[in-house]
Amino acid sequence: MSTDEHAPEHRPGSGSRHVDPYAHALKNGRGPLYIRRTDGGVWLSEVDRWCAPPDRADISVLQRCKGAVLDIGCGPGRLVSALRSLGHIVLGIDISRAAVARAADTGGAAVCRSVFEQLPGEGRWNTALLMDGNIGIGGDPKALLARIRSLVAPGGSLLLVEAAAHDVDERLQVRFDDGHGHLGSPFPWAHVGIPALRRKAVATGWQPGEHWTLGGRHFLELRHPCGHGPTHGGRPR
Repeated sequence: MSTDEHAPEHRPGSGSRHVDPYAHALKNGRGPLYIRRTDGGVWLSEVDRWCAPPDRADISVLQRCKGAVLDIGCGPGRLVSALRSLGHIVLGIDISRAAVARAADTGGAAVCRSVFEQLPGEGRWNTALLMDGNIGIGGDPKALLARIRSLVAPGGSLLLVEAAAHDVDERLQVRFDDGHGHLGSPFPWAHVGIPALRRKAVATGWQPGEHWTLGGRHFLELRHPCGHGPTHGGRPR
């Protein structure tokens, strides 16, 4: 997500009140799609990038993935499909049915489910991904990081996280806006930069590792605390 000072003011739409701005943008594969904060702030989403093939920054993350990969908040599935083509066992999860449908259309395996619900392969994933700011899922990064510890294998597992480009640590309510008067339902989110992510990782038992940047995007590697042994490529069950 990126800040956009030129986003339109919200005006009630004249069309259907049941338009889902996020689902509509995913169906079309493009924006504009805004994320409005309930306190009046606004971001321009990067839905066009989410629906495109992986870019250089994405690839830098894919190259670090080990074994079986769980993509949390997979969106339209660009990384799920790419990881599958690289020979990984991979599953995407997302609460948006439109996102899961698009991921399936591109050949990726994805299920419509929250990360806080029962998931396939719990405790057996070698790598988990939180891309595109998805450390914000649920509005409580510590709860999310603690939950992911129960999803990955106990030794040699990774969590690769994309965080905000600046130092920020806030919890908020947001909703999608298509710029034409249609608003989605509010949902909790968190906006977290690398310094805050490091603190929250340590507080929830993760060991911070490499921090790298590419294309203006920031990433942090977190390791499961129970060892750094070789990963296995077996299929989670």
